[in-house]
Amino acid sequence: MLVQRIAQQSLRRVAFQQPGAFSRNALGKMAAPAAIATSHHQIQSRHAATQNLKPDDAYQILVKQRLNRPVSPHLAIYRPQVTWYLSALNRVTGSVLSGGFYIFGLSYLVAPLFGWHLESGAMVAAFGSLPMLAKAGLKFGLALPFTFHSFNGLRHLTWDLGREMSNKAVQTTGWAVVGISVVSAGILAYL
Repeated sequence: MLVQRIAQQSLRRVAFQQPGAFSRNALGKMAAPAAIATSHHQIQSRHAATQNLKPDDAYQILVKQRLNRPVSPHLAIYRPQVTWYLSALNRVTGSVLSGGFYIFGLSYLVAPLFGWHLESGAMVAAFGSLPMLAKAGLKFGLALPFTFHSFNGLRHLTWDLGREMSNKAVQTTGWAVVGISVVSAGILAYL
């Protein structure tokens, strides 16, 4: 590579210093880049015509040009896949978990100022007074985003290692994450 660069630079210098040193017959025997660099052909150019337009006229031209642009297809033309839903759900559960953590943390900090009783004893007493079905539903509702986000995070870490990347493996691990998340949330709700 370095030898080629040196040869090209040398030929260009000679051609620049002595424009008539190379004849047409000699150009045919040289390498293509050197022949192009030393050619005496005129470079074709075209002058652009400009107009002074008012901003409104320029905007109208732009609107007409946009009407001629092709419209790219959107998600509606594709068949939905489990990976789409799991990707969106992973983001939603992450936002819900982190948002809930921050909201509860801030509420716990300002609770004494407003007279709220968010200490552990009060929360245990409030949860204990709920009916059994409400307790199970509340526990399942809190456990499902946590378990799903955790297991799907492990799935993403597996992908980061370069494993389970085939289409079949992605589908299989996606459904496995859904199943494991629901079962483990059910177990946590039962405890």
